[in-house]
Amino acid sequence: MVIPFLSLYLSDDLCFSLSQIGWVMTSFGLGSLLGAWIGGKLSDHIGYYKVILGSLFLTGISFFVVQYFSSFWSICVSFFVLIAIADAARPAFFVALSAYSKPENKTRSLTFIRLAINLGFSMGPALGGLIIATIGYSGLFWIDGITCIIAGFIMIKTLHPKKARVIDKEIVVDNPIPAHSDGIYILFLIALTLFGFIFVQYFSTIPLYYKEVHFLSERNIGLILALNGALIFVFEMPLIAYLESTSFSKIGNIISGFILTGISFILLVISPWAGIVIIGMVIATVGEMISFPFGNAFALDRSKKGRQGAYMGLYSMSFSAAHILGHNSGMQFINTYGYDNAWLLMAGIAAIGTFLLFIVKQKVNKEKTKHTLKSI
Repeated sequence: MVIPFLSLYLSDDLCFSLSQIGWVMTSFGLGSLLGAWIGGKLSDHIGYYKVILGSLFLTGISFFVVQYFSSFWSICVSFFVLIAIADAARPAFFVALSAYSKPENKTRSLTFIRLAINLGFSMGPALGGLIIATIGYSGLFWIDGITCIIAGFIMIKTLHPKKARVIDKEIVVDNPIPAHSDGIYILFLIALTLFGFIFVQYFSTIPLYYKEVHFLSERNIGLILALNGALIFVFEMPLIAYLESTSFSKIGNIISGFILTGISFILLVISPWAGIVIIGMVIATVGEMISFPFGNAFALDRSKKGRQGAYMGLYSMSFSAAHILGHNSGMQFINTYGYDNAWLLMAGIAAIGTFLLFIVKQKVNKEKTKHTLKSI
């Protein structure tokens, strides 16, 4: 509940400027980067169960604490710590999926995890808007913290640590390739960082755009953001199942998602009609539904070449880098050049990311051809 309304909270409740909000978002991204790196390392050393459980409980406590900070620097530091703790669980979730899911079900299993997340995300912003309207922003922090702690207790109840230790065996291959030495994977992550750069705008600059340009209330902004999660909950599983049955490759599907997300920003420039924000959100959501599951699946497939925790840690760090660069750059760019120019910039970045993925696709095809010839 807190994150979708963070930019509005900083603007309305704490009266921060756009520039200050941008720097808070950068500290948020730096915390995410650190958390993803630590989470990947810890998943390889102590196992995903302990990482996820510790992250859930400590994140809940952190939400209770950060609401009491109000100065610029204290907000920067507190949200840095909060997101570092929260995002330590992200690589661990991916490693856990590899332990529990059959290889042939990886993409659909990733989609199922996203379905669970987006079921929560479809309710969170909608309820968050109502909570702000009734009891204020502090209610968001308390309820978000409580739900994190409840999730931790549910995990203890449904997934016993002893059971986790039995199956929590890291997949280690002979002569593993270090994640940072896998050229194709690094290029893929650069493209994914660009996608993350534009996508995070939907949770920082876009809510401000809704309010300042289209004069929407927090309640209506919450409902539009909730539409994203609701669409994913209803349509993502059948969409992924259909796309898996086609001849499109994982990279090909990710490219399609990039293109759709870029189009969603162009629409915001084309028409001043308020209804275009809903159409844009729908198109961006379809792009997200395609890109993220197949992006996750590609990263998991690639991680078979080395240590999974390290590979998935780098994968999570690519989105952390997007948080570091995307929120602040978006705020500063809008502050200088306005919203329309910012949306054109995002569309241009989507085009660059699409081009990089075409290169990745060609390199993967060459790699497969070499392996085929060697086996012959």
